[in-house]
Amino acid sequence: MQRTDLDPESCYRAVKSKDRRFDGVFYTCVATTGIYCRPSCPARTPGFANVTFRPTAAACQGAGFRACKRCLPDATPGSPDWDVAADVAGRTMRLIADGLVDREGVDGLAARVGYTPRHLGRLLTHELGAGPLALARARRAQTARILIETTDMSFADVAFAAGFSSIRQFNETVREVYAVSPTELRGRRGRPAVADGTVVMRLPVRTPYAGTELLDFLALRAIPGVEVIDGETYARTLALPHGPGTIRLTLPDVPEEGTTAFVRAELALTDLRDTSAAVERARRLLDADCDPMAVADAFAGDRMLGPLVRRTPGLRVPGHVDGNEIAVRAVLGQQVSVAGARTVASRLTQEHGVEIQTTVPGLTHLFPSMEAIAAIDPEDLPMPRARGRALTGLCAALAEKVVVLDRGDDRDAVRAGLLDLPGIGPWTADYIAMRALGHPDVFLATDLGTRDALERLGAPADLDTDAWRPWRSYAQTYLWHSLSQPQGDN
Repeated sequence: MQRTDLDPESCYRAVKSKDRRFDGVFYTCVATTGIYCRPSCPARTPGFANVTFRPTAAACQGAGFRACKRCLPDATPGSPDWDVAADVAGRTMRLIADGLVDREGVDGLAARVGYTPRHLGRLLTHELGAGPLALARARRAQTARILIETTDMSFADVAFAAGFSSIRQFNETVREVYAVSPTELRGRRGRPAVADGTVVMRLPVRTPYAGTELLDFLALRAIPGVEVIDGETYARTLALPHGPGTIRLTLPDVPEEGTTAFVRAELALTDLRDTSAAVERARRLLDADCDPMAVADAFAGDRMLGPLVRRTPGLRVPGHVDGNEIAVRAVLGQQVSVAGARTVASRLTQEHGVEIQTTVPGLTHLFPSMEAIAAIDPEDLPMPRARGRALTGLCAALAEKVVVLDRGDDRDAVRAGLLDLPGIGPWTADYIAMRALGHPDVFLATDLGTRDALERLGAPADLDTDAWRPWRSYAQTYLWHSLSQPQGDN
């Protein structure tokens, strides 16, 4: 779907019905009030003649509209279109969300996606209604609002954590976007008490959301020292652009449809400039921009998947905070059990990871860097020689950026680059694409768990998975999850 192909009649019907499924997909600009809202805004629906529809908050702000104080339209999950899209606009939005513009500017962003800055600006304006600077500015404003309302950080710290280059720019942007000063914005809501040095945020996710199942998946693979599961909370260390940090995520379990739930995130960062990067990586892990109702609709009539979706609505594809780490873990998992791969990963971490001090019991190390693993003699690795050579070769390619796994490059090109590396076959490349690149349409046909699930469900030998496009990664996740369910309950 082209983001500029917004049909006004369809958009207005969604606004009249207060349909939360479209929150973040488009925004309603009201000419008579000068504000923009999410489709589900509880205010009285304006007349059709008084509204226009735009694909991004940045496009609304660029047209002179300010954010509605009632529905907070920027506090919505991101558009699932960006998550699915493999085009330049989708890749660019993922890089902007990771803070690349704040770190490297528009020139750095354009270089990553292979365009000149001018051409990239034209393309984004056509697709999303705003250029890269405006899109990055809208992201900064959203981060700033959350920090203002939920922490006791000084406004100077908020400004730099959100990515602004100056206090003046921060003040002007907040006033323009929200029509209030930072002081007035902070005074509107109470703030939870948090420890010094901790940033607490609420990350929106569409419902239904199967948080327990995601936690179970992560717990089974958690690396001691790097990850900790405690009740409903997942915590881990992070290697960020400006230094190490930790994050604790409390995942909801919300079976109801058509609402927005929130994941509580506690960040402890060495440098506040990494706030946006840490939040974006958490959102990748959570599959926060997924539209679970679209997935459910696609599988509703399927004999095998339909019952699985109805039994566990809102199952997410587990993402990851670091594409390089998941690539290493994919190689470690070749032809061994999950427990075996976890044991080897733990050993690598203890021997080659960087030890750090944290406030979270059990979090003691960063996962080893690609440079550190690439320097290991394959003979010294606790695995067959061929796999050891594949692992060090992969890490060398990642360290030298021959292959980049930050969701900014074309997915097909990344997969081809992975397959060019010795010892990296289709299963490994596809597993990396699903979890590191967020590819929604990957199916691991040769995976042992997939085969077991299909046999258990009575799948025909000539099963055609094309009917599950473009959500085959979700079909894959449901098949894996079915193995943990009693035989008679599928």
